[in-house]
Amino acid sequence: MRKQIAFGALALTAAVVLAGCAAGGSSEESSEADSSAKLVIWTDEERQTAVKDAAKAFEEETGATVEIVKKNFEDLRNDFIAQVPTGEGPDITVGAHDWLGALVAAGVVDTIDLGDKASEFEPVALEAMTYDGQLYALPYSLETIALVQNVDLVGADAPATWDEMIQKGLASGAERPFVINTAGETGDGYTMYGFQTSFGAPVFVQDASGSYTTEVGMGGAAGEAFATWLGANGTAGTGYISTTVDYDINNELFNSGKAPYTIQGPWAISAYPDVANIAVNPIPSAGGETAAPFVGVQGFYLSSQSKNALLAQEFLVNYLGTEEAQRALYEADPRIPAWSTLASEVASDPVIAGFLASAQNGVPMPSIPEMGSVWDLWNAAQSQIISGADPVSTWNTMVSDVQAAVEG
Repeated sequence: MRKQIAFGALALTAAVVLAGCAAGGSSEESSEADSSAKLVIWTDEERQTAVKDAAKAFEEETGATVEIVKKNFEDLRNDFIAQVPTGEGPDITVGAHDWLGALVAAGVVDTIDLGDKASEFEPVALEAMTYDGQLYALPYSLETIALVQNVDLVGADAPATWDEMIQKGLASGAERPFVINTAGETGDGYTMYGFQTSFGAPVFVQDASGSYTTEVGMGGAAGEAFATWLGANGTAGTGYISTTVDYDINNELFNSGKAPYTIQGPWAISAYPDVANIAVNPIPSAGGETAAPFVGVQGFYLSSQSKNALLAQEFLVNYLGTEEAQRALYEADPRIPAWSTLASEVASDPVIAGFLASAQNGVPMPSIPEMGSVWDLWNAAQSQIISGADPVSTWNTMVSDVQAAVEG
């Protein structure tokens, strides 16, 4: 049975937690627990120093010890799934939110309760770490894509719609009004998702808690409208979207001034050294609804096999779940903070502010295992439509194939 520890309601102190770890009642047993209780935390090199700082304060205040194990980020998920059931895994690991479905399915993570601390985090960050209505991790960072624009060509104001953006792009005199990465002929549903959601066609439907269901949401009239728009702007239409554009070509066209607008993430900004003035804004709507791109979230998971689960919860909520710790994590690896006041603070940088605004419009990338059945079919259908295939029939075939794969 999963444990729910309401720190805000119960007001657990480190002393109470450690006393519980003693598995007894005498003061001698509690004192012994103070010196013998231990947490093991897995992290990668980028986050190691920040986690160590929080661990040092935790050790000084509780008498417990914390062992920090540095691992390659690419190895964390598979090692966690493999080692937790054997008892060799950590109490806590850093990880990405889109691991969550696999971690829950493997039974290797436990729920956490942030209590009053929940109000300190960006809602989309908590939503990302929620599965079947239960919170499974303490979030700390966000990342998403947004509209990146060349201020010298089109100004800094955010276009509200696709049509407004295209008109400004055409008026700029640039070779193309807009460019977007389609991963060449592979298709890139991730980058195109903001436009798709503006038609009201999500990949999967979310329930009231924000958790994703397995109901495919991109069928019906909304999905067909998006597909029709995609075809109209592909090679058989305006040509503004092309399967000749991959990630590098996209960046080259924007950096050279041949396109004044693109859709990209903060990781690409360094690829634009020749653009003197960059503005970042939310993605404009193509379908009338708010464009909601995918948001990626990183945070800290609690092992379902932790021998000191109360102690681990205390560390997560009251030592990593503080503005000081969240600031240290940001300084170690400067992604948009999930801690709201810190996010607002770093958003004094207008580029960060633009990505934050886009993230606040966004939705978590689905973490359910069924998402693995979507990517290839979804990307291929978009590529085919951009290249001239019949939009409605191609899209509906893809939706049927995705639903069959999810149910199968």
